Amino acid sequence: MPDLTLRRRTVLGGMIGGAALLAVPTPTWADASTDELRLRWQTLLTGGPIVDPADPDLAVAIARVDRLAQSALATLDRSANRTTLWPDLASTTLSNHVASNFRRIKQIAVAWATNGSAYQGNASAADDIRGALEWMHTNRYSPTLPRYDNDYDWEIGGAAAFADTLVLLYDVIPADLRTTYTQAINHYTPDPNLWRADRQIATGANRVWIATVVAVRAVLDGDTAALVRVRDAISDMEGSGANSVLAFNDAPGRVDGTGEGFYSDGSFLQHYKHPYNGGYGKELLGTLSSLLYLLGGTEWTVTDPALENIYGWINDAFDPLMVRGDLMGSVCGREIARPSKQNHAPTQTIIEGTLRLIPAAPAERATELTALVKQWITEDTFRDFLTVTDPASLVAARSILASSAAARGPLVLHKQYPRMDKVAHHRPKFTIGLSAYSSRIYNYESIQTENLHGWHLSDGMVLLYDDDLGHYSGDYWPTVDPYRLPGTTIDTRRLADSYGFRSTSAADWVGGVSVPQRTIGAYGMDLRGHGTNLRALKSWFLIDDVMVCLGSDITGEGAVETIVENRKLRTGDETFTTAPGWCHLDGTGGYVFPDRTPVHALRENRTATWREINLKYGTDTPVTRPYQTVWFAHGTAPVGQGYFYVQLPTATLAETKSFAGKLPVQRLRADSTAHAVRLPNVLAANFWTAGTVAELTVGGPASVVVAGGTVAISDPTQTRDSVTVDLDKPDLSLTKADAGVTVSRRGRGWRIVVDTTDRHGNAATACFH
Repeated sequence: MPDLTLRRRTVLGGMIGGAALLAVPTPTWADASTDELRLRWQTLLTGGPIVDPADPDLAVAIARVDRLAQSALATLDRSANRTTLWPDLASTTLSNHVASNFRRIKQIAVAWATNGSAYQGNASAADDIRGALEWMHTNRYSPTLPRYDNDYDWEIGGAAAFADTLVLLYDVIPADLRTTYTQAINHYTPDPNLWRADRQIATGANRVWIATVVAVRAVLDGDTAALVRVRDAISDMEGSGANSVLAFNDAPGRVDGTGEGFYSDGSFLQHYKHPYNGGYGKELLGTLSSLLYLLGGTEWTVTDPALENIYGWINDAFDPLMVRGDLMGSVCGREIARPSKQNHAPTQTIIEGTLRLIPAAPAERATELTALVKQWITEDTFRDFLTVTDPASLVAARSILASSAAARGPLVLHKQYPRMDKVAHHRPKFTIGLSAYSSRIYNYESIQTENLHGWHLSDGMVLLYDDDLGHYSGDYWPTVDPYRLPGTTIDTRRLADSYGFRSTSAADWVGGVSVPQRTIGAYGMDLRGHGTNLRALKSWFLIDDVMVCLGSDITGEGAVETIVENRKLRTGDETFTTAPGWCHLDGTGGYVFPDRTPVHALRENRTATWREINLKYGTDTPVTRPYQTVWFAHGTAPVGQGYFYVQLPTATLAETKSFAGKLPVQRLRADSTAHAVRLPNVLAANFWTAGTVAELTVGGPASVVVAGGTVAISDPTQTRDSVTVDLDKPDLSLTKADAGVTVSRRGRGWRIVVDTTDRHGNAATACFH
């Protein structure tokens, strides 16, 4: 591996500096002291002296800070012989109560240190904070006390909030007592490279969290040697870069680590094989941007050349998975089962992290990020970023919104994520997300008694985003029928909580191909039901505003269904129209069934609590939401069943009826050899094995799309060295081909051979005219 030490000082030096970050006047300190870094971190936590309480927007943000502090102070037990600080956080077996106690103390401390807060400099509040910290150190968190339950709460969650509080109250906590407290933090979190009681290698977001705790503790102690180790831990200098959080996991020559972190296609994995852009990935971005802000422009600045990759994260790992403020639930892991993390909430962290990067980014990158942030904030009319963010980010965001810079504009894109078996298809009026899993990727995460009903989240789930921006944020995940997620084919037998979580499939064939610069793609999945003999071959052909869905070889023991739609309704009064060969849901779109296969439909109100899907963070308040469900019933113990339907998102009733009458889509094949369809000027096929469809012949598993003169090819199994496609079209001339693509004449047509050795499921193209 290249010598990171040599590159560190010579490339991208000072790229992430502190100057003007978050629109807060911050000098670049080449010889910064740890005292100056402490003030910088305090500015990050409170907004610093620039926060003007007379400013109406900032007054709202300050009021939000005050409400949190007021709530914490109102229920704080101040009695002399108290056995807990807050009655709802009294457990001595649940470690999240330790972290939550520290977070509440921090809420009071933030208000105490925020300019214009009702609690700013309040002596009584300071006494409450000092007393609470002393109680925590005596009764819950010190080197002499036992740890229990989840290491995260001791080493990251609780430690971070404890350290932040010490920064905020630095001048009113005696130096010897601060040292006692920082020794406790250092006891639990001593090394930026390692975590857990048995000191495992920290990876992905956990490494950044751990490093940040060590950094803030080091700032408090004046421990410059620890800051050097923090800087180096980001690149995993001690591990020769194996677990660098900056380098893509599939970078050429990278030493293999755990595989957790970002990939060049924008995928992010945590906990080994869980897609997690919207959970750990967004937290990595948010925390790393804060750490870069802390260290920027100092002798501890991160100058690893791979730091440039952070801009790739923004463009590939986050932007395509965001839809007008929503974040696709398929990449949020177990967080979708938390009421506080409903799908517009995660984007706040992404926007804040991006804002922290802009002032110190290279000019061209800063322009791109500014346009992107402006688009993200203005297009989300469901959740106003300015009313939920912290004061420092509010100042930065307002500056961007007031600037003359143009917003990026709506995203129109078809993007596939072969490294995590996900798809995002963006059109002007809607977005579709597809969720699958394979031998390479886990099906769903359910740890810490969370996400208990995630059984089918990756069994071909289709997420449709339209102008109902609150669809997935209005208590969707507890109330939707988890056995009838849209797009899935499932065995209907009832499953135990968390059944089969963290499982891979026996199938390699999961993936597809996309046409560059077009919103055209093919995607397929060899579905193997976990714990059953259910098997189904499933394909989705996304051609601009049309999605053609094919299924074949559906076999199982129990009753099997394929869910066409399960839509949470806005009012419950939306008109649902059915006719032979099609149906239409007002406000959502149309569905066409060319074979006129009967479908089942159900309009129902569903009532549930968040506790049913999350014992740890769920609430017991029942919520009721109306749903419209449409599905195919394949019967009990089906053999060789299938389906064929076309989804027309946002189509009107008239447009749906017209499409059903004209039927401009032709099914060419749907069997164990291939699924293939033809639309005007597009031929798309998923070959499960070698075979021929129309003018295409392939020598083995492949996904192929011919769109105009472009032929896009991939190996969805990610196991083959090459894919050979014969194209029987004589009246063509080759114009160009990607590297690794060989094109030659074969008879009256062409033979296209793609070297797929290192493509990892990504497409290659040959262009003709």
